[in-house]
Amino acid sequence: MAKLVMWNLMTLDGFVEGPNRDISWHSDVWGEELEQLSIAQLNTAGGLLFGRVTYELMANHWPSATGEVADFMNAAPKYIFSRTLRKSDWNNTQMFSSDAAATVARLKRDSAKDIFLFGSADLADSLIPHGLIDEFRIALNPVILGGGTPLFKPGEKRRLKLIDSRSLSTGIVILRYVPAAK
Repeated sequence: MAKLVMWNLMTLDGFVEGPNRDISWHSDVWGEELEQLSIAQLNTAGGLLFGRVTYELMANHWPSATGEVADFMNAAPKYIFSRTLRKSDWNNTQMFSSDAAATVARLKRDSAKDIFLFGSADLADSLIPHGLIDEFRIALNPVILGGGTPLFKPGEKRRLKLIDSRSLSTGIVILRYVPAAK
């Protein structure tokens, strides 16, 4: 059975995107170290999970990109949750429109390798109450946006246990958490 790993870049003030869906601050920390970390993570992934907004950003970028990360992104199985989209032209993509929790539970059971949830704060929010996220990987970016889309929405308190942390030369800190025992 696969784990579901949430992987997100987040600002110090808790946002995954700024106003008007701005993610330009990602380029402040992108470089060889983060690229190598991304490649290492992708090599363990059996699939990618996106909500509609993140899917549209990815599908508009990766099909025409080149390089090792692009090759993986284009070849990997992709699982998309959307209430409005019904089909995709991006290679190896399955679309789902309802019951994200039950579908993700099935995908985890059916996959031998871990599934990575990128971006998709709303989708993550819908999965957290069901205990479906097995690991939270957060790349904490040393920037304060002052507004935008928060990674975590108001809801029930969840305790997490830190299992690893490391800093990169760009000032980003990679934090890895798992749900703590109750």
